[in-house]
Amino acid sequence: MVLPRLTTGADLCMVSPDVLNKLRLAASFRETNVLQCLIIEDDRETARYLANGLSELGHAGVVSNDGVGGLANAMKDLWDVIILDRMLPDNVDGLSILSTLRSLGKRTPVLVLSALSQVDDRIEGLKAGGDDYLVKPFSFLELVARLDALVRRTHPIVERELRVSDLTVSLATQRVARGDTPIALQPRELRLLVYLLMNAHRIVTRTMLLDAVWGYSFDPQSNVIDVLVSRLRRKIDSNASVPLIHTIRGQGYMLTDRAAPEG
Repeated sequence: MVLPRLTTGADLCMVSPDVLNKLRLAASFRETNVLQCLIIEDDRETARYLANGLSELGHAGVVSNDGVGGLANAMKDLWDVIILDRMLPDNVDGLSILSTLRSLGKRTPVLVLSALSQVDDRIEGLKAGGDDYLVKPFSFLELVARLDALVRRTHPIVERELRVSDLTVSLATQRVARGDTPIALQPRELRLLVYLLMNAHRIVTRTMLLDAVWGYSFDPQSNVIDVLVSRLRRKIDSNASVPLIHTIRGQGYMLTDRAAPEG
């Protein structure tokens, strides 16, 4: 399947329903894990396009638009893969972030995404510790294929499972269960549950959940998170003796089988 090559800027976000259907079809032919992907990209249209495209394939993309925030987020051991732009605000070269990560022993796979296309630029990116280098403009399907290849190389044939109490989520098969009872979740509910499990026993704010589940900012006054959490809680906790999803008043939510703090 050949898709048109995409350019950065406003046109990058104009993805037709036909292209999205092709992306969904392509995703159905591969065994997909729920990838937790950090996108360090200062062009907001490009970043939103990447986050939305990954979301369409059932993954979660969190965006950092500058070098300082990008490095702080990249230091967290949450990510399956990082997409890193080279030319960031305040004359920050993304490769400095990459070099810092590698010097600190962080081995998260990094795909460098850049308009710098010369052979020397690509060699510099790989020498700085990049696992792959993709030049803008790019094909989104090629980017996804490269991300998959990076994750396969760094997590070979490992069955990755998240568990708290009797709640389990298999990231390889996307199977959710409490005890022996399977639970059917919608893709967005699954991304929310995975994020809560990855931050089990810790308070996560609504802003954190908005970034993790949608990949871009909504009106902070919107109750979309509360509605989604309520729907997920009914599926996870309604028939269980021990509730796992807790509301921490004034702060956010916590998934835990321990005593949750009071708001």
